[in-house]
Amino acid sequence: MSRSRHVPKPSWVLVLVAFLTFGSILLLNGVVNAEFGNDAEGAGERGPDAAIPAVVTEGGSVLDATHDPVRTISYPAKTIALSFDDGPDPLWTPQILAVLKKHQVPGTFFVLGSQAAQYPQLVRDIRAQGSEIGLHTFTHPDLSRLSESRVERELTLTQFAVAGATGEITYLVRPPYSSRVDALDDEDYDVVQGLGKAGYITALTDFDSRDWERKGVESIVRASTPRDDAGGSLLLHDAGGERSQTVAALDRLIPQLKAQGWTFATTSGAVGLPSANHRATTFDVVAGNVLLAATAFSTGAVRVLEWCLLIVGGLVVLRLLLMLVVAGRQKRRTERQARDPNRPVYTRPVSVIVPAYNEKECIEQTVRSIAAGDHPVEIIVVDDGSTDGTSDIVERMAMPNVRLIRQPNSGKPAALNTGIAAARHEVIVMVDGDTVFETSTVRLLVQDMVDPQVGAVAGNAKVANRNSLVAKWQHIEYVMGFNLDRRVYDEWRCMATVPGAIGAFRKSALRQVGGVSEDTLAEDTDLTMALSRAGWRITYVEGSRAWTEAPGTFAELWRQRYRWSYGTIQSMWKHRSAVTAKGASGHFGRVGLLNIALFQVLLPLLAPLVDVFLIYGLFFLDPWVTLAAWGAVQVIQLLSAVYAFRLEKEKLGVLWLLPLQQIVYRQLMYAVLIRSMVTAITGIRLRWQKLRRTGDFGGAPAAVGPKPLPPSVEVYTGAFQAVRPGGAQGAGPARTGAPPRAVTPPGSFRR
Repeated sequence: MSRSRHVPKPSWVLVLVAFLTFGSILLLNGVVNAEFGNDAEGAGERGPDAAIPAVVTEGGSVLDATHDPVRTISYPAKTIALSFDDGPDPLWTPQILAVLKKHQVPGTFFVLGSQAAQYPQLVRDIRAQGSEIGLHTFTHPDLSRLSESRVERELTLTQFAVAGATGEITYLVRPPYSSRVDALDDEDYDVVQGLGKAGYITALTDFDSRDWERKGVESIVRASTPRDDAGGSLLLHDAGGERSQTVAALDRLIPQLKAQGWTFATTSGAVGLPSANHRATTFDVVAGNVLLAATAFSTGAVRVLEWCLLIVGGLVVLRLLLMLVVAGRQKRRTERQARDPNRPVYTRPVSVIVPAYNEKECIEQTVRSIAAGDHPVEIIVVDDGSTDGTSDIVERMAMPNVRLIRQPNSGKPAALNTGIAAARHEVIVMVDGDTVFETSTVRLLVQDMVDPQVGAVAGNAKVANRNSLVAKWQHIEYVMGFNLDRRVYDEWRCMATVPGAIGAFRKSALRQVGGVSEDTLAEDTDLTMALSRAGWRITYVEGSRAWTEAPGTFAELWRQRYRWSYGTIQSMWKHRSAVTAKGASGHFGRVGLLNIALFQVLLPLLAPLVDVFLIYGLFFLDPWVTLAAWGAVQVIQLLSAVYAFRLEKEKLGVLWLLPLQQIVYRQLMYAVLIRSMVTAITGIRLRWQKLRRTGDFGGAPAAVGPKPLPPSVEVYTGAFQAVRPGGAQGAGPARTGAPPRAVTPPGSFRR
């Protein structure tokens, strides 16, 4: 019996590959650029142990453990090797090389592999000037605390970096935190012996400039000057901190010692060893070039990400300013208009369309809440091929002013168009079948329709089922996200979405743009964009509240937001020509679409960097600075949330969940947007996904509607006729830059 194999979807494969690649880039960059471990200080004075032979502790500072017993080599009298640890550094190494060139003396640079991989040209400059290269490990760890395999990796990677930069390798090693031979302990000696077995010669120090203490140029010169004529190696640093004192001290020390008869040489040259640097094998050079290329790519990529992080910070601050200025201004303006005693009142009846597909859990509460309102309405329920008895429930309710239209399953846009064609009134309210209204919802919603320039009005969608953690997070998102954005869009006259849960439309405006389009999965966003481009003004009314049942599980939430996100991307692509259009269409494109691109696409795509760099910074950067920066972003988010909740007079108690929302809920939204982008790029066609409903409206203060009256339900079972452009006359602005039919981008959104 054959078994079917599960093949991952292309979008998931791309996401996984991108995630692994991104993780590898950060890990490599973190190892290369880590700000821990490399403190560029001298060694701890632990003192010799009895197990170390006296010939070692009393011998020279160059230890050759490639043979047994260990051989020590001393420097000749009046001979000094200037050695520099922890580099190369793009600022200080060139200055030190300039001083050496000025005085015609060589040096020995014990490089860190992580630094050499970032600045290979400096390694080449060191060799070109006649100085030699030694190894100082890749990440500056204490080798006595590492396993043999880790020590081998540290040195091998450093050799690769040197080989990639110069085509050479070296046998000289100076372990980090090492000092004089008389300071070796048993653990240090084990490291020396291990290095010898691997073919390395250990070069310790005889004189310590203590430049890492930064006590001044005079102090460094004094510590670097030998007390007698015994030669040796002088420890200095060309990286690991601010080294201007080292540069200045070196410029004074060299001529001073020359005047006293001292000779300067490389470490290998001073003790009579062959040149420390010799030609690398082809494998080492190739491996080194791969390491250098990977390092350059990861460093460049992280630099770009750091700029993106700055952009995120700027967008977060900009959004806060928009909230404080624009949204606050919209709030004050609408309240002032509402208090105006001379403001006209819209009293004419309106048609309320309820598209329904398998809404048995919610449909009765939805219809009753609308019928219980204080504005005259006709209610049109369009059953779009339900199989759960939704239409039977409506029919049994037998409520006045309710019409039921049955049609074969054709999708939500078709159901809405059927309702529009059947509507008797000029103003049409569209409401989802899982939403309930308050008594004043319709009346408040349609008041802006007294202005003939208003083509649509967005209501205030609220989360009704706030019992679960997922629903509470959505409540926060609705208040500080969707509704706050609509205030800004209202003030700037570039509304992008009238929510499907609650919105009023002028019938003539709907006819002008061709009704509700089936081109995208976000028909509400697509329709709103078309109306905005056609020159109609679209407003937002906070007081007109609709209570909708939000997804109660992460799986349901994923399906809903995946559709929303994908549909928004489709709508943006469909109306992309508005960016270069003139008139109202151009205003929407350059203001509305720009806002969506910045705050609904770019910011969510880049916002994960805040959390990524939190983890990155805790491991590879200063953890306290990292936590402070991350905390500042969270404080801004909290201030934004408090302000948004105050605007809508919502209780602040739920905001204690905001930090957890940032850590858990927000990651899901990131994944949804990324998955949607990948789906669009790969050209996968996303289908409509019905969410499971429970009929939980426990948090809604909506009316339940009147008791059933004698039957007056009109049942329609025939074919339906959708609205077509140009079918009726109506007041409104001239069409300016109305959108064309959707054009499918290459490889995307195929019907």
